[in-house]
Amino acid sequence: MKNASITRAFAGNGKRMVIDPGRLLPVAALFTAVILWGGSFAAMRLAVQAMSPWSVMWLRMAIALLVILPFVGRLKFDAYRQGDWKSLAPMVLFQPCFYFLLESNALCFTTSSQAGIISASVPIMVGIGAWMMLAEPLGRRTLVGLFLSVAGVAILSLSGRSDDTATNPLLGNLLELGAMACAAVNMIMVKRLCARYNPWLLTALQVFAGTLFFSPGLVLLLREPRIEWTIPLISAIVFLGALVTLGAFGLYNWGMSHIPASRASVFINLVPVTAVAIGWMVMGESLSGLQCLAAAAVIIGVGISQRRAR
Repeated sequence: MKNASITRAFAGNGKRMVIDPGRLLPVAALFTAVILWGGSFAAMRLAVQAMSPWSVMWLRMAIALLVILPFVGRLKFDAYRQGDWKSLAPMVLFQPCFYFLLESNALCFTTSSQAGIISASVPIMVGIGAWMMLAEPLGRRTLVGLFLSVAGVAILSLSGRSDDTATNPLLGNLLELGAMACAAVNMIMVKRLCARYNPWLLTALQVFAGTLFFSPGLVLLLREPRIEWTIPLISAIVFLGALVTLGAFGLYNWGMSHIPASRASVFINLVPVTAVAIGWMVMGESLSGLQCLAAAAVIIGVGISQRRAR
């Protein structure tokens, strides 16, 4: 499949744009995935306020596993070659294991809005990772964007004050930045593996590995004091498990298998907008004037580095 989603046809002196729905499907899948991710920060923050991060992670992994189990028989593993475990094992460790471990703990200390803004650094990390792991060139524009984005993340974290919604924003934002680094490495590995593996098979492997990795969360869940299972809490857990852990990651893996990783990572820019909007509407969160400027610096930095990809 070609990378372009729009083809142009010329007839006489006029120009006619022809939309190919088949080529727009990967774009639609990526767009849907990042919108779901944007909403996951508020849902995750609501959940970790009611129970331990490990318990939340096990629940969302278990729900995702239950949803995908009926379809596992259709996913063929015949593409496996000797030594592939050296790529498959780090892929599932970086995401969901390390990624969710860092992010779930990050949301215990910072707001969903700030965490969502930090996610905008993923495209730059993917660009740097592609330079280090795939020998792709790293342009001057990417370096400028990296500096601006990192500066914005630093200001956003250092200017955060401890309160009822963010008890330790510096620690929380650093943990979220580590989670984004894990996500960036995972994207590069998934892109490489999608050359031979069904992206939904890779998603199933991630869900299965995550369920095992976070299994101590089941023990903690049984030992925790009485949890008030409200409708918002149950809705948040189901949303995180079925629509985010399985749906968003599966859609993103499938979309990225059809277009270059650097272009797919640009869609992450939509996550901060959704995260901030939902954090404001659902969680009552807000950003100070300085933090708004820092957030703008992060997004502008990413935009500068990705201008060529657009």
